[in-house]
Amino acid sequence: MFMTLTCSLSSSPSISKFISSHPSLTLLESKCTSMRDLHQIHTQIIKTGLAKDPFAISRLHNFCTNSAFGNLNYAILLFSHTQNPTPFMWNSLIRSLSKSSAPHLAISLFIDMLHSPTQPQRLTYPSLFVAYAQLCSAREGAQAHGLVVKHGLDSDRYVLNSMISMYATCGYLPEAYRLFDDCNEFDLVPYNSMIMGLAKKGLIDESRCLFDEMPSKSLISWSAMISGYVRNGKDSEALDLFHRMQCEEVGPNVHIMVSLLGACASLGALEQGNWIHEYIDKNKLECNSIVITALIDMYCRCGDLAKAIQVFDNASVKSLSTWNTVILGLAIHGHGKDAIQMFSRLESSGISPDRVSFISILTACSHCGYVDKARYYFSLMSEIYNIEPGVEHYGCLVDVLARKGLIKEAEELISTMPMKADKIMWGSLLSGSRSIRDIEIATRAAMGIFESDPRDSGGYVMLANGYANNEEFFDAASMRMAMKGKGVRKEPGSSMIEVNGCVREFVAGGILHTQAVEIFEALNGLGLNIKSAFNLFGDGK
Repeated sequence: MFMTLTCSLSSSPSISKFISSHPSLTLLESKCTSMRDLHQIHTQIIKTGLAKDPFAISRLHNFCTNSAFGNLNYAILLFSHTQNPTPFMWNSLIRSLSKSSAPHLAISLFIDMLHSPTQPQRLTYPSLFVAYAQLCSAREGAQAHGLVVKHGLDSDRYVLNSMISMYATCGYLPEAYRLFDDCNEFDLVPYNSMIMGLAKKGLIDESRCLFDEMPSKSLISWSAMISGYVRNGKDSEALDLFHRMQCEEVGPNVHIMVSLLGACASLGALEQGNWIHEYIDKNKLECNSIVITALIDMYCRCGDLAKAIQVFDNASVKSLSTWNTVILGLAIHGHGKDAIQMFSRLESSGISPDRVSFISILTACSHCGYVDKARYYFSLMSEIYNIEPGVEHYGCLVDVLARKGLIKEAEELISTMPMKADKIMWGSLLSGSRSIRDIEIATRAAMGIFESDPRDSGGYVMLANGYANNEEFFDAASMRMAMKGKGVRKEPGSSMIEVNGCVREFVAGGILHTQAVEIFEALNGLGLNIKSAFNLFGDGK
């Protein structure tokens, strides 16, 4: 009730008269556009004796918490120096803190409120549950749920929706479902919360069932479902749903476009990605650093590096993620020198590289075999930028050493690093040792893979091939038998191509493709033609 009253204060005749009789409040209403202005107005309020007036302080506080020019730290300072904060000040500050980078402060303030003369109201709890959701602390949030029930607020629509959102966001789906079933009439908010919660837990089919049964859908509903598909690796389904969205003439927002660009990147759907880029430009959607980064990532992963560089060069705002993405794109395409130059540009830009930046540049060194450069960047990150190398950084260094045949140095690095090697690192060592036919190190590397992941087929296959290359056929056969005995199967290879905007996937030996019979007939025909041509060539004709 107090929130409603304060939101309409300036339209009330008596309040307007009160404001007009106090020049400081008149300025606050009409001229205050920065914290510097607010500081001056605050000074005038203190001079005129209005500092003890709860309404005047509430107006200052409201500017700090709700204005685009506000300052949360100043709001906290105002609140702490107010003897009897109004309910509006309590609720406003809890709401602002719940959405900040320190949501735990909202919970601390709520606890203070419980011990104050001003008790929580129905408008207090939604912000509180937002804070618990931010912290993924549904177990603690359940205690606040108990207070809601105790005060008879559990049937309030806004409080109920915020609790559903908290439980769903934190993965407490049974609790979320129980509250969801209590909703007597259709409401978009709990549906959207459940769709996002189910998708986050990997229950994407259940999420789609809820989506389909909604009598009406908001843009958030479409965004939640599309991003849920992408998050769960259902990229084709995400694009299909987007096409349905277009048929229903629902205009997408930037969040949906970023999700779709991620789907195109995973599928290698360059044609679709190009169309989305054109759509963003044509409809003048906000092209912030997140969109720019998603576009660069899509073009890099779809093989159009020139377009990725063009997008990067034309970007007016470049975040660190944007730099990292373009460096990694250059790296995976084997443009090591260009990646190094781009890293130098990053250092000169005034933005300090982070852990991901060094993974990107070390990957470039690995792909191009720049051993000395890799050692240099590995030392640079700790000596100049105070970044402790992680397992990914060690993995890149091991990989470049193994690729260049420096197997003993690579194995020594693994044995001396401060963390346990993962299977990717052991795989790099195994691959490198196999290439120089060092079967002893290859065997130790394979053992490391088996210890990290007993179900990984790569170690068995590479070691068996290593034995075969050394003409140790008995050991190769034994490794194959051990693999079979443990029920470890090699994952079939697959490839994808884009034809007329549709992505087709082909799996080695696969029979599930809709045109599998025709494909195998064509392959058999090609085989016969090759055999015939070979026989002709063999006869000297």
